[in-house]
Amino acid sequence: MRGFDERAGALFSYVDLEKRVDADHPLRAIRSLTNAALSALSRDFAALYSGLGRPSIAPEMLLRAMLLQAFYSVRSERQLMERLEFDLLFRWFVGLGIDDAVWDHSTFSKNRDRLLAGEIAAKFLGAVLAQPRVRRLLSSEHFSVDGTLIEAWASMKSFKPKDPPGGGSPNGETSPGGRNAEADFKGEKRSNATHRSTTDPDARLYRRGPGMEAKLCFIGHGLMENRCGLMVDARLTRVSGHAERLAALDMIEPRADRPRAITLGADRGYDAADFVEELRTRNVRPHVAQNKSGRRSAIDRRTTRHPGYANSQRIRKRIEEAFGWIKSVAGMRRIKLRGLPKVDWAFTFAAAAYNLVRAPKLLATAT
Repeated sequence: MRGFDERAGALFSYVDLEKRVDADHPLRAIRSLTNAALSALSRDFAALYSGLGRPSIAPEMLLRAMLLQAFYSVRSERQLMERLEFDLLFRWFVGLGIDDAVWDHSTFSKNRDRLLAGEIAAKFLGAVLAQPRVRRLLSSEHFSVDGTLIEAWASMKSFKPKDPPGGGSPNGETSPGGRNAEADFKGEKRSNATHRSTTDPDARLYRRGPGMEAKLCFIGHGLMENRCGLMVDARLTRVSGHAERLAALDMIEPRADRPRAITLGADRGYDAADFVEELRTRNVRPHVAQNKSGRRSAIDRRTTRHPGYANSQRIRKRIEEAFGWIKSVAGMRRIKLRGLPKVDWAFTFAAAAYNLVRAPKLLATAT
């Protein structure tokens, strides 16, 4: 018998949100890990807020909503608030009831920016990894490092001379034409020493390799443990020729303070004599890929003859999986935030989200 197409709404609902989410839904395990990490940060949250005034959005709800934005590739805060309005799964994960009002997108963004002051993203990443059942998954001896370019939210037209010739405006606009006027860069020499983006002054012009397009970007750095491929540290810096090696030394140094030597795998871009020597002085074995293209490698037989070197070179490529997820799923390929502090915060938080996606499956396999 055919059913009836009736749209009679009910005045009350007696079904709890908890019962609407399947017991085996992937977000259940992720929410458990997330809540444990947020509970560990309670004092850090309290230090960011005053005891007076009206209550703001709870920081725990803010971060859970931002995790959903990364998990489901939600492009903007406006779309995130729209999903929270009608998606019961989103409401359950964040902690909103069916009858609770959803925040305005501008209010959400303003409250989110407050979390920048406390380095909450880095602390959240550490709190996720510090949980006992997650910590058992991590290797404390073998690591890999790499960097990836994050395109800035700035166009090439915004890359203008710092001191415009002919007494032009500080933005380099010497002729009318509106905010998106025609521009001809042919024959013009531009560099970070003489030019700067008026949209995002922290972004730098950088070319990944010979013959490749130069873009305004930042560079994100990640440190991965080799046992399960989880990100144990992440940060973002301005681009430069030495940025990757300097960040690698900064990230590996706290983990090298132990009697037994640890290993660090990396691609051939890290094959520099000063970097390799710095690692050895820090009791770190440099499992760096050899760069023999027209030069002598800083990695010799005393490193490559060990079987562990080949294992590190095989496993280190898994860090590209993390970068791929962060840039494609979490939306960090071209970041929609401006300024080094905000982009650094977002990149670190995306690394924590990547760990939360992978940890439940790893924990299920381990048990």
